[in-house]
Amino acid sequence: MTYTLAEIAKHINAELILNNDAISSADSTINSLATLANAKSGSVAFLANKKYISQLNDTQASAVIISPDMLELCPVSALVMDNPYMGYALLANLLDTTPKVADGIHVSAIIADDVILGENVSIGANAVIESGVTLADNVSIGAGCFIGKNTSIGNATRLWANISIYHDVIIGEDCLIQANTVIGSDGFGYAPVNAQYKWHKIPQLGRVIIGNRVEIGASTTIDRGALEDTQIKDGVILDNQIQIAHNVIIGENTAIAGCSVIAGSTIIGKNCTIAGLVGINGHINITDNCVFTGMSMITKDITRAGVYSSGMPAVPNKEWNKTNARVKRLEQLTKRVKELENLLEKKHMKS
Repeated sequence: MTYTLAEIAKHINAELILNNDAISSADSTINSLATLANAKSGSVAFLANKKYISQLNDTQASAVIISPDMLELCPVSALVMDNPYMGYALLANLLDTTPKVADGIHVSAIIADDVILGENVSIGANAVIESGVTLADNVSIGAGCFIGKNTSIGNATRLWANISIYHDVIIGEDCLIQANTVIGSDGFGYAPVNAQYKWHKIPQLGRVIIGNRVEIGASTTIDRGALEDTQIKDGVILDNQIQIAHNVIIGENTAIAGCSVIAGSTIIGKNCTIAGLVGINGHINITDNCVFTGMSMITKDITRAGVYSSGMPAVPNKEWNKTNARVKRLEQLTKRVKELENLLEKKHMKS
């Protein structure tokens, strides 16, 4: 798959500026996308982070996607646009060689008689589609997937291999779900029986409802609601190995990075960004446009948009040991401060 620089410029809506000292021309053939450091002739590179500007002068790329303010530093032909990272994303889509999830309906797929199949549906080997399922036009189901009873999957949604979708789940249009994810599994609902802490399981009677254009990473788990529904709204992106508990609601266009955990009945607003390893307590509300940095622990309602942090960055071990020792003495130091305050107050009263 090859394109000329002129074709690429049109596709990503960039201005093509040819370098007179370079051998590339508007008709130069491009066959790959690469980093500045590893690009060769026939590659397009991009500069979206000024951290890598030192690599620009030595790049062997045929052209670089670059912002106007960096153009004068570019030694090769340039694809100029205000947002080079978006240019990179658009070109990556153009050059994408990812194979189809499935091609046609494999003979080994098990499909219930009453399943409703739209046009151009693809189902991979050993997939199981249970009774009452509806698959809209252009849906692709990967090998080894399980789709439970009465589930509905919208137009052009793709499921990679070995995904389990339980019963009564609703998934919207143009979603992408990566391998080994589980959607609609039981929420963590148990009632204590007696003083010995034996537990009685509570059936989870709600559903999972996923909106349009949602992307879900590999091995992520989304539990069904206990009574009402777990909801993932339009445009949400979820990374790998995220746990979303029962009755959680995640607002439009929120992004959550890997290994974060959201406890039950929490509501997260629109346009939030949640970094990796963030833990969010249950039964709390988080407003729109919040950012949580890595390893933050959220234990109460967040009512104001902004950036929140609580994770501890790594420091040298000796420094950490000293800090930890001081933390252990905080209660003792607090008592001493109170005693000194009381003495000063008594002295002030006598004077």
